[in-house]
Amino acid sequence: MQAFDILPHFVALIIAFLLALPIGWNREREDRSAGLRTFPLVAVASCGFVQAAESFALDEGEVMTGVLEGLITGVGFIGGGAILKHGTSVLGTATAASLWVTGAIGVAVGLGALDVAVTLAALTAITLFVISPLSSHRGDVVAQQKNGLDQGADEANDPDQADG
Repeated sequence: MQAFDILPHFVALIIAFLLALPIGWNREREDRSAGLRTFPLVAVASCGFVQAAESFALDEGEVMTGVLEGLITGVGFIGGGAILKHGTSVLGTATAASLWVTGAIGVAVGLGALDVAVTLAALTAITLFVISPLSSHRGDVVAQQKNGLDQGADEANDPDQADG
């Protein structure tokens, strides 16, 4: 029987929770379908499943493979719920992908691969906090340019706007 040693598991679960917080905060701030509660829960649950499997699977790779397959599918299912189709637009893909990465962060922490977990969290944060706003800004500029060009074309064809 294994000794009751909660501290390493507790620390890993807290690390998974903390690494997911900035991602959840970003999605909450952007008023997305999943946010500050969902992301840490996905990370903690993923970490917990991996740690629980490790405690009884020992060196049985098939058991851990099955747990990982289940996590990938389950987190993908949760992410699928974040994707909405509205007319010709599809919304929520970044939130869904972020949920999937958050599951991977929890798995990495649970397996003791903190370098992978921190790297995933950092790259996801950079994507959401830096790249997404740049992408949105670029889209706004393109829309303004298009509207400006369309407006300019309309003015050129408008006899009331002609010089003279």
